[in-house]
Amino acid sequence: MSNIIPLISSGTAGPLGVLHLPRLWLKASLGAAGKLHSDYPAIGAGYDQMVLDGIGIDKGDFEAFIRDSKPSYIELESWILQQKGGSLDQDAVEKLNAAIVGYIHADATRTDILAAAGRSDDGTIKDAVNLNNLDDWATFHAAELK
Repeated sequence: MSNIIPLISSGTAGPLGVLHLPRLWLKASLGAAGKLHSDYPAIGAGYDQMVLDGIGIDKGDFEAFIRDSKPSYIELESWILQQKGGSLDQDAVEKLNAAIVGYIHADATRTDILAAAGRSDDGTIKDAVNLNNLDDWATFHAAELK
């Protein structure tokens, strides 16, 4: 397979409880293998950087670990814990998760995503997690099923 669209939601957390981390692992892993769909950055400036900043992991170190070790998701979480002295600051994780869940896209972004997904903008979907899910699903459908 090549040009894979990452379908893990930003609203998904692994055992460490960090939202978006499984998606970041998937995107970075696919990017390192040259298999990530071109519409997606391996590590972008939005949620990706929010997660790295929120758990105190350097982007360069993260990229190098993914590229060099090709870790499973559980191996990534173990590496993160090693970098953080065995545990994460749970207050920081809660603050990060709240920021992810609470992020609202700009009106124009919302309108564009909903139009591409074929859904009218009735104002009921505003959060970025659900809008990004719709965007992923619409991209997958257009690229893989038509």
